[in-house]
Amino acid sequence: MTTTMSIRELTRNGAMISGYDYIDIEDRKSHEYKGVFVSARLADDVKRYLEKKIRKAKQEERDALMRFAGAIETEERFRDKSIQEIRAMKAEEKYGQ
Repeated sequence: MTTTMSIRELTRNGAMISGYDYIDIEDRKSHEYKGVFVSARLADDVKRYLEKKIRKAKQEERDALMRFAGAIETEERFRDKSIQEIRAMKAEEKYGQ
């Protein structure tokens, strides 16, 4: 079962959480979403899902960096150049200075 509760409700009566698998936590005055409470029964599943999602995001970031690094590495004209020199070369190509 799922429900929405305020932080105040959770702190006043902790026994309420035992009947729910998933609780959205929201500020009752501003209706701002604060987070989520997941029962111990589902905690491992949620943790595995989040770890997988974080690993995927990190891998995508690494892949993007490696594509950039590979492009620079394969071009002979960029070998033994500092980042400042490469930037200057790219600006010259782009703006024809």
